[in-house]
Amino acid sequence: MKIAIAADHGGLNLKNEIKNYLKANGYEVVDFGTDSTESCDYPDYALPAAEAVARGECQMGILVCSTGIGVSIVANKVPGVRCAHCHDTYCAEFTRLHNDANMLALGERVVGTGYALKIVEIFLKTEFEGGRHRRRVDKITAVEKKYSK
Repeated sequence: MKIAIAADHGGLNLKNEIKNYLKANGYEVVDFGTDSTESCDYPDYALPAAEAVARGECQMGILVCSTGIGVSIVANKVPGVRCAHCHDTYCAEFTRLHNDANMLALGERVVGTGYALKIVEIFLKTEFEGGRHRRRVDKITAVEKKYSK
């Protein structure tokens, strides 16, 4: 599985830890930056990662900033992206089961590295449940199409 990953300066350390974890566990990683602790603008990194997921170049994506909020907002502006802002394993599991989320947003200053890696693991290993949830995801897509003109 190919994973898009990106962060701003506030999420750089956690992004690098996640990237190392992904590579060690056999995932292919496409890193959209940043690679610096210099102050930068999170949309510049979150957007290309989200676009890669929306185009199908990457099957999933992981975004990190200080809180996870900013990067999730940016990603969710891209049609075809369902980015879930998660800081616990329960939400990571259920956003895949019920929402078919294809991107995960985390906050480096909110969740510790060890727990973040567990969140990532659960997010990537959980399959979409389908069934009644497919109907709901289809309704999300319909809303997206209505307003993405």
